[in-house]
Amino acid sequence: MGKLVLVRHGQSQWNLENRFTGWVDVPITALGEKEAHRAGQELKGIRFDLAFTSELMRAQQTLGIILEEIGQAALPVKKDAALNERHYGDLQGLNKAETAKKYGDAQVHIWRRSFDIKPPNGESLKDTAARTLPYFRTFIQPAAAGQNVLVSAHGNSLRAIVMDLEQLTPEQIMLVNIETCRPLYYDIGPKGEVVGKTASSAQR
Repeated sequence: MGKLVLVRHGQSQWNLENRFTGWVDVPITALGEKEAHRAGQELKGIRFDLAFTSELMRAQQTLGIILEEIGQAALPVKKDAALNERHYGDLQGLNKAETAKKYGDAQVHIWRRSFDIKPPNGESLKDTAARTLPYFRTFIQPAAAGQNVLVSAHGNSLRAIVMDLEQLTPEQIMLVNIETCRPLYYDIGPKGEVVGKTASSAQR
């Protein structure tokens, strides 16, 4: 049996500015660095065998801080765009409040929270899952069946993974919010199945 730990990156510059970020490669803030250090402190009791992250710097920066904090800076890390955040298309870079004024709160809520409705020229959560889950099932889930695996990624790519692990419906996953740098822990059985789950220590 292995352990799979999922961590959303620390606060990014565009999180701070309330902008749709998506695939735009922005760094984490000073607060994001503090959040990553906090997550590392929480994870010190686990010896990881492998880590995965996206191709975006905010996830990589968060992972780097965590690995330094737990004394495993030399851990093998695999990076792939399959773990990137949902692509917000034409909304990327726009302020969320200003976008709501332009298009209406209801329309922006649909773009952000529906499962299969995509923003203009962007991805829905369903689209995100379609690229994230094949990679997860091929590389991450089998590794976690017998090793301790850490994943540093994004709110929506992680929601896709959580939806799959916990067998949630599209309606259920819409209610799930992945907090920045609050690790989620899954015990994974020999066939890649979830045999146990705990929230972060701050939520227990």
